Amino acid sequence: MAAAAAYWLAEHPAIVGFRWSPTHLWFSTWAFLLGSLAAYVFLCLALDAALSLAAAATAPRPPNRRRAPLAVPLGPLPAAHALLMAAASSAIFAGTLLSAVAEIRDTRWSWRGRSHTTPLRWLLCFPPGTRSSGRVFFWSYAYYLSRYIHAARGVFAVLRRRRGAAARVFAHAASVAMAFLWLEFSQSFQVLAILASTLAHAVALGYRFWVGAGLPAAGGGARGAAPVALACQLGLLGCNLACHVGVVWMHFGAVGGGCSGIGAWVFNTLLNAALLWVFLHCYGKRGVFDDDGGVAGGVPAAVATAKEL
Repeated sequence: MAAAAAYWLAEHPAIVGFRWSPTHLWFSTWAFLLGSLAAYVFLCLALDAALSLAAAATAPRPPNRRRAPLAVPLGPLPAAHALLMAAASSAIFAGTLLSAVAEIRDTRWSWRGRSHTTPLRWLLCFPPGTRSSGRVFFWSYAYYLSRYIHAARGVFAVLRRRRGAAARVFAHAASVAMAFLWLEFSQSFQVLAILASTLAHAVALGYRFWVGAGLPAAGGGARGAAPVALACQLGLLGCNLACHVGVVWMHFGAVGGGCSGIGAWVFNTLLNAALLWVFLHCYGKRGVFDDDGGVAGGVPAAVATAKEL
């Protein structure tokens, strides 16, 4: 069983022979990336405007009171989507982990006697000239494709009239862009980033499905998902911070020649900083509704929803 899983997740010819190519792969061109992100943002803005107009037409605002938002009931769709994303994240996590182990195993001969090149340093800092081909980049491509599916949670937030929906839409668009840059520029650190992100999403979204399906959960109801999402997000933020420090150290001192894709890594870091700033600026001093309807307050609640787990 384990051998079969290893074959299908790390040794299949399509995985071993993968190569990032704008002419042979779906969704792999700059034109598609920019066009799809523009369409995504436009769709969310159009839905928000339409719901605002519908709310104004059907429910005139009472004197001295705010107009209640017109939310669209989505039924079991968010829970089903959470299950889909939890399953996809689990598969990508397993595939990336097995592929990284296989890559380290197959290239171990080239590290013998070289103190400046180790498996850990390879995980943080690809050598300059690294091409987006092979096992780990196959799963990086799978992760990139999954970001488009995950972006549906931003649409859900708009339809359900969640507070901070605009920030969630921005977070999902940024996530798609960052995953594209990882492949386009063979960016260092992406293996650990994918492992941390997919593990956090598998746990948090799996729990969201559990709660959304009405199954018994600690904390009760939708509120029960918030602490799990918070714990996953804090763990993800801590891992990313440690890895970013490691990349800086290796690129500027520990590894001769620097790391692959450092320009994309800088842009990635700026996007992450922008996401954190938006979250702190918008939600740090007030309560927010989480994705499943629970209410939480303060900075920790905002962290839990910053990247919409």
